[in-house]
Amino acid sequence: MAALAYNLGKREINQHFSVRNAKLLALGAALLISACHGLFWGYSSHGDDTCRYLISSGRFLGENVWQPYSCMMHKYKSSEAGTCLRDQHLTFVGDSRIRQLFYAFLKILNPQIKEQGIKHENIPFEDTRNRVRVDFLWYPEVNGSMRQCFQALVESPSSKPQMVVAGAATWSIKMNNGSAESLAQYRTNITDIEPVLGKLADGSDVYWMLQDPVYEQQLSDSRRMITNRQIDEYNEVAAAILNGTNRKSKSNIKIFSVSRLVSEETIEQSLDGLHVPEISRDINAMILMNSFCNKVMKPIDGSCCQPTPTVTIIQKLAASFFILSIGAYVAISIIQRNKHRKNKMCTDIESGEEKKPPTVTPAASTLEVALFSFSKLGLIMAYFYFCDRANLYMKENKFYTHSSFFIPIIYILVLGVFYNENTKETKLLNRDQTDEWKGWMQLVILIYHISGASSFLPVYMHVRVLVAAYLFQTGYGHFSYFWLKGDFGLYRISQVLFRLNFLVVVLCVVMDRPYQFYYFVPLVTFWFMVIYGSLALWPQITQKKANANNIWYLGLVLKFSLLLLCIYVLSRSQVSFQKIFSLWPLSKLFELNGEVYEWWFRWKLDRYAVFHGMLFAFIYLALQKHQVLFEGKGEPLFSTKVSNILLFFSVVSFLTYSIWASSCKNKTECNEMHPTISVVQILAFVLIRNIPGYARSVYSSFFAWFGRISLELFICQYHIWLAADTKGILVLIPGNPMLNIIISTFIFVCVAHEISHITNDLAQILVPKDMSALTKRLLCITSFFFTLLFLSAVQH
Repeated sequence: MAALAYNLGKREINQHFSVRNAKLLALGAALLISACHGLFWGYSSHGDDTCRYLISSGRFLGENVWQPYSCMMHKYKSSEAGTCLRDQHLTFVGDSRIRQLFYAFLKILNPQIKEQGIKHENIPFEDTRNRVRVDFLWYPEVNGSMRQCFQALVESPSSKPQMVVAGAATWSIKMNNGSAESLAQYRTNITDIEPVLGKLADGSDVYWMLQDPVYEQQLSDSRRMITNRQIDEYNEVAAAILNGTNRKSKSNIKIFSVSRLVSEETIEQSLDGLHVPEISRDINAMILMNSFCNKVMKPIDGSCCQPTPTVTIIQKLAASFFILSIGAYVAISIIQRNKHRKNKMCTDIESGEEKKPPTVTPAASTLEVALFSFSKLGLIMAYFYFCDRANLYMKENKFYTHSSFFIPIIYILVLGVFYNENTKETKLLNRDQTDEWKGWMQLVILIYHISGASSFLPVYMHVRVLVAAYLFQTGYGHFSYFWLKGDFGLYRISQVLFRLNFLVVVLCVVMDRPYQFYYFVPLVTFWFMVIYGSLALWPQITQKKANANNIWYLGLVLKFSLLLLCIYVLSRSQVSFQKIFSLWPLSKLFELNGEVYEWWFRWKLDRYAVFHGMLFAFIYLALQKHQVLFEGKGEPLFSTKVSNILLFFSVVSFLTYSIWASSCKNKTECNEMHPTISVVQILAFVLIRNIPGYARSVYSSFFAWFGRISLELFICQYHIWLAADTKGILVLIPGNPMLNIIISTFIFVCVAHEISHITNDLAQILVPKDMSALTKRLLCITSFFFTLLFLSAVQH
């Protein structure tokens, strides 16, 4: 009964939730969400809104980790802060709380600085190296003296600061014992100050700090009159007057109210109940730095206050191409529909009866298929652009917790077990099994990326093995194909290169990213060419040729040895490696931010994985040829005794690697060992998965489905699931993280699946089997790439 219910449940789900219906639902959700965001933000002013939300709202993701509402906050290093503030003059005006913020801000510039100034006097600071001047001016009350201070800053162009941070109120409450007259005087004084501050804000960034709450139980007797109710009343007065609520025109003065939200969570850590703890000061200082510097430095992981990136020449041409494709497809569809309508009912002249034409629909022409594919791709690329370039959607920083990584892993494991079926064949690493392997690895990598689990070293090391396993499969699969079929033709290599690179090339154009940014595709493409070159270059050695004459096996061993030697030599000389890949036009493929270091790091990290895959494929095929393996349904791969011994050693090896990865001290040490020992866990997994006959006879169709679109999932995540070039998380549904991740994931998976179909359709058209047509297409593609290189050089 349980098995029957299980099968009926799967059948019911599959019947009502087809891929086509899912894609239509995803399309509707994307359009609705886009419309809501466009209407809510008033799209053109979204960049300003992120600045406003940065200094007014947010939440704690975890202890000491602040998340602004709608955007990402960059953590500035001292070198970055110095670059941003070079030749700048900044001024902090106010009481002891502002002085605390002043020192917290200085510590971003210089972490070694100490609070050495006299408490109730002005404190100057100057960074001679970066020519940065930061002053603290002691004005603990909002009165005529503070007004004169601001007036002096306005009237002295030579000393006018680029940023002013001011605030005060607690002294007024304390000195007047929290009287109503004091509040009325505060209203009068701040009304007098507002016009002067407004003039200062016309040419400078002016922030008025609302008062943080106090921890009343901790206050000394002399400060008992400073209550949170009093502070709220003073804040309401300041906000109403300074932000222009009482006037028709809105003021340029920025009300810095986010500090109150931060302090509400941390004020209990205050030493005296009045002054906020260090964590609050540091967060407020970093918020100020983001507000002032993001528009200058434009950090990838700091989306707050950043304007929309300028559209490049190449992006404009790409948009024009997609618009023309959509227009042409619509025009052809209308023409075809009109023809069909005219021929729909034809009159028989002799009988006077109407006859219907044959119901067989003519096959779509190659041009129609191509235009339809490019039209769909154009709409998808528009979604990519709006998600990660146009600031239409919100973005948030990642924050790792063990539950955010391991709970989704458990979910997908349960789903993977639920959807299991018998394999079509029971050979080692059969197609169903490799698709399953790619699928669950890709899902784990996706969860790893969105949860920010790279900060947890054991998880980082195991995910590094998954990347190595992908490359292992690359070596295994392509070697097996070339070795068994001996097909080194131009069509085969063109098909593989097209399928690997099509989406990435389109994204490089649309998203204005370098090719190396999508590092995995260059890595797989490079190693495919290495495999092809190793086997295709003279002498070409295939299984058929080697079976005819065993001497060719020696030739293959020599090729393996030469390949291993080349990998080893290149890995020992970073300078030589970088010189090779810095040559034009290779540099255009492998440079990132003007350097090939990232390519060197990625290549070196998994340099032996493909070689291990090729060697494993050769050994496996040799054992298979000599009938050493038992690959029948339900049979163990070897004899019972050998199978048990290998299983035991595989389990021990698998666990040993995991223990080592969990005890590794740092990433540098782990990465040094990883290239040579990652194969241990890969081989252990392969043997554990394939030695038992029952395990080899079943597979998870759930994981296999994702495995068939694993490449698209890996690439698409960069812009429509993650955000800010993978540094953050895309927020389609603000205020509800769980619902947001469900909807964004659903749309993301549907888009990846559709792109996989588009790639397959276009591959048949752009890479035909006919050699003459293929040669022409390759010439056109080559011309396209050289045009891209030329346009890239022009726009830079």
